[in-house]
Amino acid sequence: MQLKFFCVICAGVLLSLASRNGAMAQASPSTSAASAPTSLEALSWLAGCWEGKVNQRDFREEWLPLRGDIMVGVSQTAVSGKTQDFEYLRLEPRGDGIYYVAMPSGRNEDAFRLSGMKLDGNDEIFTFESPRDEFPQRIIYRRGTEGWLYAHVEGKLNGAPKQVIYPMRRVDCRSGELILK
Repeated sequence: MQLKFFCVICAGVLLSLASRNGAMAQASPSTSAASAPTSLEALSWLAGCWEGKVNQRDFREEWLPLRGDIMVGVSQTAVSGKTQDFEYLRLEPRGDGIYYVAMPSGRNEDAFRLSGMKLDGNDEIFTFESPRDEFPQRIIYRRGTEGWLYAHVEGKLNGAPKQVIYPMRRVDCRSGELILK
């Protein structure tokens, strides 16, 4: 359930980016309209461990199950066995919606408001946005099929569009073995 919500958020972020950049894409018949969930239950599928590797960069996210009204997570990126960066993460409700809050490598917190959730075929896409001018302005979680999660980090850097995609698979938190679901 959490993975589907995360993916729905990711999809919403992607749609938001396309419309802001003037590249409005036609929605396919299998794509449903974006709407923002009002409960963290929609993101509960995210609990657990996720790993991926791109260009010799190993990355991992781990999310604790929803407890009370918050989900807590952490991410780490390593190159050649050495930590390149890390983030402390939270998903939390606030008065005006659900927020993805990141504290990258011990710096100040960045908060991204959940702006939409949509379906793209069987994928759920969750989009979080920030009004700030610094990169990133959007975080998108796309819950794919067969245990895939795609985290998109998007926005403008020095006036130019930038997008980084982190493809991850659900893994056992202790062994690191792939979990297919």
